[in-house]
Amino acid sequence: MSSGRLAFALAACAALFAASGAEAGPLRGGDKGLTHHELASGGMMRSYEMHRPDGVKGASPLVIMLHGGGGSGKNGVKMTGFNDLADAEGFTVVYPDGTSKRGPFLTWNAGHCCASAMERDVDDVGFLSDLIDDLVAKGIADPKRVYVTGMSNGAMMTHRAGRELPGKIAAIAPVVGAMFGDEPMTAAPVPALIITGAKDAHVPAAGGNGQFNRRMDPPNDVPFGPADVAFRYWSAGNHCQGEAPSKETGTYTLRSGANCAAPVRWYSITEGGHAWPGGRKGSRRGDAPVTDFDASEVIWDFFKSQHR
Repeated sequence: MSSGRLAFALAACAALFAASGAEAGPLRGGDKGLTHHELASGGMMRSYEMHRPDGVKGASPLVIMLHGGGGSGKNGVKMTGFNDLADAEGFTVVYPDGTSKRGPFLTWNAGHCCASAMERDVDDVGFLSDLIDDLVAKGIADPKRVYVTGMSNGAMMTHRAGRELPGKIAAIAPVVGAMFGDEPMTAAPVPALIITGAKDAHVPAAGGNGQFNRRMDPPNDVPFGPADVAFRYWSAGNHCQGEAPSKETGTYTLRSGANCAAPVRWYSITEGGHAWPGGRKGSRRGDAPVTDFDASEVIWDFFKSQHR
């Protein structure tokens, strides 16, 4: 990479890091019961944080939460509050870490995004598959109730995991991420709940490059597709026979597939920016989350009704 391209890439990653990744402030719900783990996958040592409530015995539902570009597993804990929900509802949650060629800017290889994970073609699908297998083999995860969610670049990775691991994932919930429009169709239906921000300037609802990617350069190699690309993709992949009447409130617009083999729901948050709705800011410079929509509660309510 030339010095100019490297400088742009670092600047772009820094902007993405500020939007959805950098550690800032205490963990939402604290770090009670949070344990650090490592797993060999794809010739690399990968890491993740896990929260398993004290009262949970045997195989439980598993939620995998993927951080945004430039973030970390611990950052996902802080933003989402899933630990509190896990304690109340009796599921296990893990927060894997992406990878970085250098420095703290961890990303996921979602296909066309992001940064070094994409450039080095890191096998993040293989890592998530290995992680699921390992937690199932250890009696921690119920293989019929494994769910994946993520924010931003982690949401893009959530889409990819859903379409490439439909035999292992019971449902997905990408938050303020995007698809690009050229993804191969999923081999099997996967329940999908999509959350986007109508005022997101980093992953715009209208598509395009966003504030942190004004050129077709790292952290992406093609522009984002419009938000409805993901809704149309999963509606097709889940064999929906049309669209149900939409629901509009002052907080969101909800669109749903009709007569689907697996449910598809899309919440467009009216005042939503590039943040986890109802959660905590990803960094001091990140967008402030809306307070009238709790993404974590909505996602878990969707997940717990789905199983393979």
